[in-house]
Amino acid sequence: MLSQSNRFKQKIVIVTGAAGGIGRAIAERFGAEGAHIVVADVNLSGAQAVAGQIVREGGSALAQATDVSSEASVQGLFDATRAQFGTVDVLVNNAGITSSYKALKVERHILEGDATWWQTVIGINLTGAFLCSLRASEVMAHKGSGSIINMSSGGATKAHRGMVAYDAAKGGIEAMTRALALDLGPYGVRVNALVPGSIDTSGLDLAARKLRGENIPLARIGEPEDMAGPAVFLASDDARYITGHCLVVDGGMLVQQRSATVDIFPLSKFPKLT
Repeated sequence: MLSQSNRFKQKIVIVTGAAGGIGRAIAERFGAEGAHIVVADVNLSGAQAVAGQIVREGGSALAQATDVSSEASVQGLFDATRAQFGTVDVLVNNAGITSSYKALKVERHILEGDATWWQTVIGINLTGAFLCSLRASEVMAHKGSGSIINMSSGGATKAHRGMVAYDAAKGGIEAMTRALALDLGPYGVRVNALVPGSIDTSGLDLAARKLRGENIPLARIGEPEDMAGPAVFLASDDARYITGHCLVVDGGMLVQQRSATVDIFPLSKFPKLT
């Protein structure tokens, strides 16, 4: 975990979906920079483990069981946060599902889709971010400052096969980010989004990591920690004049016309340096 300063000392940061992966890395980074962290996740034991680690490293953290698709659960999250810390300065809407949730398979061809699948994916990946942003914006607008960071995906502007509901949710995240930035800007609240590329959140084996890395210009798959620095930047005073922006953190994956494996100038033609 990197720590640059105490620039977030005494700031209150909520990170949803923080029991593991990108959310955990972001929560730990904010904790290392002096913030009080609310580790929110539907997996309470996982959230408690992350909060415990932050505290053991000298930080301050609260674990809160949260289902972001439930308005009552989100209200409970903000009630607990304000009871413990008094306010909210930063919200990171990281919670989401990409592959499976309980018995639901997120990756489905449209011909295998149904309304329950659609509503569940949209509910967690888009409505959840709205519900949390609504509660956070009420607090932040009244105090005249705050930062909301949403988690998007390359699927917001491109597309994944078999991920219609997921990509629709992420397209909505980016549209919502822009609209919230306009609504909340006059109240001193900034709203931005992060756009991760291929991030290894599940511990892929070496062969899989190498294969994915071949299609990324920086020649490696991303790590959860690669998202933490950009999140901290967007919440910091260094980004005080940035709002409504989607910051792509993907090793250059989206800028290429073709992936390396089908490019007319493949990696095999690159000069070998000695």
